[in-house]
Amino acid sequence: MNRRHLLQCLAACSLNSWAGAYATSGAPDVTRIRRDWALLRAASLAVVEPTPPLERAVDEWRQRLPEDAYAVLFDDDTERPFTSALNDEKRAGLFVCRACGLPLFTSDMKYDSGTGWPSFFTSIPNHLATKLDFKLILPRTEYHCVKCGGHQGHVFDDGPSPTGERWCNNGVALDFVPQG
Repeated sequence: MNRRHLLQCLAACSLNSWAGAYATSGAPDVTRIRRDWALLRAASLAVVEPTPPLERAVDEWRQRLPEDAYAVLFDDDTERPFTSALNDEKRAGLFVCRACGLPLFTSDMKYDSGTGWPSFFTSIPNHLATKLDFKLILPRTEYHCVKCGGHQGHVFDDGPSPTGERWCNNGVALDFVPQG
């Protein structure tokens, strides 16, 4: 066995040992979290389905939403960091789109990114749509609610395991519905 082959084998063994330990280290089960999100739904929460899309006139959205929420959701604004109470929300429940009520994230998906905005390592499947955003010259992945089209935030690849994603959300674009 040559040295290169030996080093490759040692590296593979180390990675397999690490992966095995990681699997039992309490890392979140993303498949289960994505699948079972509705278990955190409050009994009083009306079920909002992602389809068909909800279409409202700009003036109707302006009347229904506070100015700061409208600016983020429909003018692609960004709230200042560390201003949202949802950044510190730790109860079990659902984070829903403030405009239409579609569930987007669960409390099991949330983590403290230290950025000043509510952050999540995954999202509820098929409830958000992404597109490239070039507003800061370099491309970023922007995401929107599929029901109303409201801008929520951006997804980055600097999040925690197991996904490595950071869904960085504007707090004013969300409402929190506690489980119960």
